Parts: sequence; C-alpha cells; structure tokens
Amino acid sequence: MDWFEALIIGIVQGLTEFLPISSTAHVRLVPELLGWSDPGAAFTAVIQLGTLLAVLVYFREDLSRAIGGWVRGIRGGEAARTPEARLGWAVFWGTIPAVVLGVLLKDYIEGDFRSLYVICGSLIGVGILMATAEVIAKHRRKLESVKPADGWAVGFWQALALVPGVSRSGSTITGALFLGFDRATAARFSFLLSVPAILLAGIYELIKERERLVDVGIAPVVIATFAAFAVGYLSIGFLLRFLRTRSTAVFIVYRFALAALLLFLLANGTLKPHA
Repeated sequence: MDWFEALIIGIVQGLTEFLPISSTAHVRLVPELLGWSDPGAAFTAVIQLGTLLAVLVYFREDLSRAIGGWVRGIRGGEAARTPEARLGWAVFWGTIPAVVLGVLLKDYIEGDFRSLYVICGSLIGVGILMATAEVIAKHRRKLESVKPADGWAVGFWQALALVPGVSRSGSTITGALFLGFDRATAARFSFLLSVPAILLAGIYELIKERERLVDVGIAPVVIATFAAFAVGYLSIGFLLRFLRTRSTAVFIVYRFALAALLLFLLANGTLKPHA
C-alpha cells in the first residue's frame, strides 16, 4: 500500500465512521472499485483509532464528566444516581455485548462477513430499521435521562455493527431512537458508547496483527490513521448539527442506493463477493 492509497482509505474511514452508512463497507468497497487490494479487517480496526481520537477530542468534556461520575458512582449512594454516573455505567454495560460477540465471532468478522453480499444485506436491513425508528420513535429524551439499562439495550445494537455494512453509528443511533431519544442525543450517545469498543478492538488488532501491519508499512498505517482523525472530527460536528434539524432519511436512501449499486456490480461481474 502506498501513501496515496493510505490517505484515501483514511479519508473514507473518517468520513463514514460516524455517518450511519457503514465505514467498514466503504473501506472494503472503495479499494475494490479502484483495483486495490482489500486492506483487511486488522488494518481497518487499527485506523479506527484515528476516529477514536476524534471522539476523545470532540467529547473530552462529556467523557471527563462521565468517567468522573462513574468512578464516584462505584461507591453507591446518591453519587451513583447522578446523570454523569448513569451515563458512565451505560457506556460500561453497553460495551460488553460487542466485546463478547466480537471474540466469539472473530473468525467470521475477518472472513465470511466481509462478503459484499453480506454488506448488501446489512445496508438494506439496517436501512429498514432506521426508517422504522424514524416513524415510531418519540424523539423526546435527552442525554441527562440515560440509564444503565439504556446502555445494555444500545450495546446489543452496537454489537450488530460487527457485521460489515451495518454501521456502528447506524445501529446505535437506531437503537437509541427506539428508546425515545431525540436524533442529536442518539448520535451523541452513539459516539460516547463507541469509545471503549473501538479502543479495545484497535489495540487487540494492533497486537495480534503487528507483523502483517509491518508488511503493509508503518507509514501507510500512520497516514491513514491521521487522515481518519482529521476527517472524523469534522464528520462528528457535521452529523450533530445535521440531526438537530433533520431526520436520517438521506442516509437511509443512500444505504438503499449503495446496496442496489453493489448488487448490480456483483450481478454483471464487475465486483467479486470476496476480496
């Protein structure tokens, strides 16, 4: 992988990580369309550390309050019932489903799940769920109302994103909408919940695939990660501003259109299901 490929993949990762359109699908698809080799699940997981850094910087105050509240809430009592403590526990419990299922399904995540047919099905399926949530959700709850039980519920939605094409933000925002959160709050909760899962996945892949990543080259990994951070930071701000006044309809339409394009390219032999 040369520096230009790394830069493009990093930009794609940063742009699509937080929009509900699946970063994994795009990082899998863009190299395929350009005739490049599949960067692989390990490379994708590591450059997600760039988008993680974007979340840490953008939400540094929210994260600081949540972590502080969670630590104070461990002692129990009134401290455990503050909004900050409840948010901290929600993120903690919400991380568990993705970690457990990520370990159990590791071989599928790195293999069969990266099929373009799986990605097409995920794009369509979650698009339908997003549309359903837009219709029946109440869009009233704010972040201050979050409870640990919300973390469990949205955590299982986050675990769906282990399948390429689902989209971590797409699944978690949808889950939060079903729980009654407004769109901007659902996105904010989604981003905060992503921190431990992305961190653990990135560190695990960095250690496990260190030799393969060295073969790719340290420079491409660094370039892609930095690009993912810079573009991801801008993407967070865009989505939060967008969802304050608009629905997720444009992303739903995009998911269906992308799935239709992929199916067409697979049917005429332009693309192969597996890299």
